[in-house]
Amino acid sequence: MARMTVVCVGAHPDDPESGCAGTLTRYAALGHAVTVVYLTRGERGISGKSLDEAATIRSAECEAACRIIGAKPVFFGQIDGATEVTQAQADAMKRLLTAERPDVVFTHWPVDTHIDHQVASVLTIRAWMSLPTSSLYFFEVNSGSQTEGFLPNTHVDISSVVEQKKAALFAHISQDGQGIWRQHHEIMALWRGREFGVPAAEAFVHLSRDNHARNLPGL
Repeated sequence: MARMTVVCVGAHPDDPESGCAGTLTRYAALGHAVTVVYLTRGERGISGKSLDEAATIRSAECEAACRIIGAKPVFFGQIDGATEVTQAQADAMKRLLTAERPDVVFTHWPVDTHIDHQVASVLTIRAWMSLPTSSLYFFEVNSGSQTEGFLPNTHVDISSVVEQKKAALFAHISQDGQGIWRQHHEIMALWRGREFGVPAAEAFVHLSRDNHARNLPGL
């Protein structure tokens, strides 16, 4: 199989890990190139820390998580809680994704309640529209409290990589990654697995203008 390029765009540190670390781990294990783009460094995510202090801590957590997944972290440069959809930001995301030449793109569901998630999604959608060869998949985070109206049409069996997904989330110590897993994503992995007939799964909405394939390329 030819080596593929996979790019995931998340709003904050721990979002890509929550939404699709299992799938990304599977891709990396097969020898595909995986890049995780963090729109922000989670600057407002640690109480009592300055933006710079929190960014330093959370960037290191991203790097640790990406080592577990087998991915390359990239920081887009927007600021947690102050993200923007502008022509300049859309152009910057288009340049980034064009340079990566991805075969598969993952990002947030655009109807998430968090505005930073929406911004990451819209910027990615805009960039994807100029990449006719790539497939776009939306992931879910904390469904029922953040991701709303999510009706997946694609599932990935992550039973063999659940421990890596957990470890990637647990790397986000400042965010209580273990709590995120227990309270949200463990339940979701079991539920999506039940839907798909496997012990654990991640679910996606596949957006495609050209085909209706229900399986992720290469998996």
